[in-house]
Amino acid sequence: MKLIVGLGNPGIEYKNSRHNVGFCVIDVLARRWSIDMTRRKHQARCGDGLIGLERVVMLKPQKYMNRSGGSVAAAVQFYKIPQENILVIVDDMALALGRLRLRAQGSAGGHNGLKDIITHLGGMGFSRLRVGIGAAPGENAVSHVLGNFSPDELDILGPALNESADAVEYWLKNDISQTMTKYNKNGS
Repeated sequence: MKLIVGLGNPGIEYKNSRHNVGFCVIDVLARRWSIDMTRRKHQARCGDGLIGLERVVMLKPQKYMNRSGGSVAAAVQFYKIPQENILVIVDDMALALGRLRLRAQGSAGGHNGLKDIITHLGGMGFSRLRVGIGAAPGENAVSHVLGNFSPDELDILGPALNESADAVEYWLKNDISQTMTKYNKNGS
């Protein structure tokens, strides 16, 4: 069994914000796999299905991002999922818009959502897929991540969301090292 977590902030005011890229990737996967994400469990919207031979649980925590760890930990405990079977999808300001970076494990790298998950799980052994949202152009970071994408940015984001979903599907059939080799470009 694999757990795929997309991070974002709940509420209509954040629906199209840069910080909700993780939610957006989950939405793409849910459409591809015809998984209903309306069930509420573990303080999250969740859904599950059989993808190939793999049972998959998808989670969109419904707490603010910096408090999403409790939701993830509840799902991990309920389903008894080892950390190596978890993939967390987050936004990343350090990456150019639309660029992907996968890691098998590691620190939070300044991302408060990852930091809270690490705290609640008691370890950093889960994989993460970072989706670039670009650096804040002359504004503070909070305004940038909570702001909406421009129409030009959406032209780049759409293909990036599909590529992110492709990477998740590849990860389900292969190990994280193979997925990193295929989707981390230019030594990222």
